[in-house]
Amino acid sequence: MNQSERGNFGTKIGVILATAGSAVGLGNIWRFPYMTGQNGGAAFILIYLVFVFLLGIPGMMSEFIIGRHSSANAARAYKMLSRGKPWQIIGYMGVITSMIILGFYAVVAGWCLQYLFASVTGQLMGDSQYVMDYFKEFSTNPIKPVFWTIAFILMTHFVVVHGVRNGIEKASNLLMPTLLLLMIVIVIASCMLPGATKGIEFLFKPDFTKINRNMLLESMGQAFFSLSLGTACLCTYASYFSRQTNLMKSACQIALLDTLIAILAGLMIFPSAFSVGVNPDSGPSLIFITLPNVFHQAFAGIAGLGFVIAILFYGLLALAALTSTISMHEIGTAFFYEELHISRNRGAWIETVVCCVIGIFCSLSMGAVDGLSLMGMPFLDFCDHLTAQFLLPLGSFLTCIFVGWFVPQQIVKDEYTNWGTLRGSLYQAWLFAVRFICPVCILSVFLHQLGVI
Repeated sequence: MNQSERGNFGTKIGVILATAGSAVGLGNIWRFPYMTGQNGGAAFILIYLVFVFLLGIPGMMSEFIIGRHSSANAARAYKMLSRGKPWQIIGYMGVITSMIILGFYAVVAGWCLQYLFASVTGQLMGDSQYVMDYFKEFSTNPIKPVFWTIAFILMTHFVVVHGVRNGIEKASNLLMPTLLLLMIVIVIASCMLPGATKGIEFLFKPDFTKINRNMLLESMGQAFFSLSLGTACLCTYASYFSRQTNLMKSACQIALLDTLIAILAGLMIFPSAFSVGVNPDSGPSLIFITLPNVFHQAFAGIAGLGFVIAILFYGLLALAALTSTISMHEIGTAFFYEELHISRNRGAWIETVVCCVIGIFCSLSMGAVDGLSLMGMPFLDFCDHLTAQFLLPLGSFLTCIFVGWFVPQQIVKDEYTNWGTLRGSLYQAWLFAVRFICPVCILSVFLHQLGVI
């Protein structure tokens, strides 16, 4: 199957928005703010930015090179370059990892849809105890979370089944600007609150006494996960890039857009949190337990504003989640229809059904059904830990080793320089990073996640 039969992205902006959308998600708007809060604010962000460019861009380029060179799904891409060696397992591992992630990610995305619905219908108006009880009652319900999980996967399916240009690219061209616009509106409203300057200062005035080994490893890990390294989505999307796409320029633009959205997320949350005296290190519960009450209190001075802000916030959360689930769905869809030689529609349905099954088990494990656990964790938490602490770091580590040491360097250099049409002045520095810096950094994150260091 050649490139024209598979389809590809039609415009440069489509490449950037779609690929950035694969990276932008709940990790930026949910995980980044609470990680920043737990690690001292601005100092964490500066270290994070260093690792985005030191680790993220070289790792992203490695996946781009494999994907574009092969013009195939992730499993076949690694197989084509492995020359009969077992490196192809990296591609299969990426496909499996993305299916697991989509399954449990859709559960949290479904919670965003429920909170959007609850915000519209005024169900989140109450004190902090009420909001806490609301989340507990909803997340342990055997029907509602499952319904929203399946609904979100079907929304994703609807986009992916329409193909690369008419589905993924069109959706990204609409979703990403909308996401940015909603974020800017909430940022402006949040930064105009009384006491908001403390939150802005927390975000941008670094306290270098907060830097320690744990912060370094946490910021490195956030850069790694924020850019979706190791999921095979970057490799899959790159297989739809044209031969004229400047891979390094695209990687830098995607990293900048991803970072911009993460920082805007901080500007949405911290000024409003500080204005009502909420601790910025509230942790993972920040989005679903802390923030509904924060918005209610912070914007109480203007009738209806808190109501509107809550709707906009959970709407943009759902949009951010959708941009990520589209890319994860596409990994499995491309694999099934290309490897099984079936239609794209049938391949998408196989991916959808499998992910719905995983999502149902993950949703029910959060309290609706007893015993849905592995290794002492609810099934959702087990899937999260398995992918975040093992499969993603391992996939990215092996990809860097594969590209840096095994793939013929003429192929790597040709892809990097677009067959000599680009200068490639940073090629040797990039290759050094892929061969040495990235593997060491990723290995450090991996060992940290396992509690070894």
